[in-house]
Amino acid sequence: MINTKWLQTFCTLCDEQSFTRTAEKLFMTQSGVSQHVMKLEQQVKNTLVIRQGKQFVLTDAGARLLSDARSVLTAIQNLEQGIGFDSPYAGKIRVMSPGSIGLKLYPHCLDLQQQHKELQIDFRFAPNRDIENAVLNNTIDVGLMTRPATHREITATAIAQEPLLLVTPANVKEISWQTLQSLGFIAHPDATHHADLLLSANYPQYSYPHSLPENGFSNQIGLILEPVSRGLGFTVLPAYAVAAFSKPSSVKVHRLAKPVSETIYLVEHQLKPRPARLHTLLTHMNNWLTPSA
Repeated sequence: MINTKWLQTFCTLCDEQSFTRTAEKLFMTQSGVSQHVMKLEQQVKNTLVIRQGKQFVLTDAGARLLSDARSVLTAIQNLEQGIGFDSPYAGKIRVMSPGSIGLKLYPHCLDLQQQHKELQIDFRFAPNRDIENAVLNNTIDVGLMTRPATHREITATAIAQEPLLLVTPANVKEISWQTLQSLGFIAHPDATHHADLLLSANYPQYSYPHSLPENGFSNQIGLILEPVSRGLGFTVLPAYAVAAFSKPSSVKVHRLAKPVSETIYLVEHQLKPRPARLHTLLTHMNNWLTPSA
């Protein structure tokens, strides 16, 4: 492999057309410049420079090398600059979150990407377990979870609260345990967890989800309220999922005596530094998750 330092000396010599000026520019001695050229000639196995007193001329091999050498040195310089440059508005960011948080954040991410065309946001919806594993295996840059991390290699920072809401068809004006039993429960992948948190805090009759009749199930976060809107039952969902429902007038949110919220945790691998673009996204994300956003 050709020594780039010798290449740089050779190109500077060709630019300056003087061993003296080259030595001064590179803070070397003239003999040092000569040695670099000689070592480069030995490496490429060709004479590159023919000296005539204080002057010199390039051989044909030297002229060919000069053209290529400049391109190589420019590419190396660009590579060094590219590695060192950390743009806050360019590059790819890989994010994962549970469905409800994703419904809140993803439209904002698209807005940010429209403002900064060189920013690429890869946003995926996943359960907490998959998010933690993705952070651990470095397949995403940052995750959002609704429980603390269980691995020591992962840091989890509480950044927001998301209320859990009891949602019924719009024609249900008042709620009681008897009303819930008559409506039936619309289940979803996190239904047991959410019902345990909210219903157990407000209804002493509640012991486990199967104490209520189940009238349906959906694993699509945007469609869980569809059967509720059609009068087929009630459910418990995080607030962002309820706010994203396309037919809000067809359902009713009931405020219970004892509100319950889930904590939203920002999870990252503790050994991985944040690039500038991730700082940008997280700054915006904190604003998006404020109650007024």
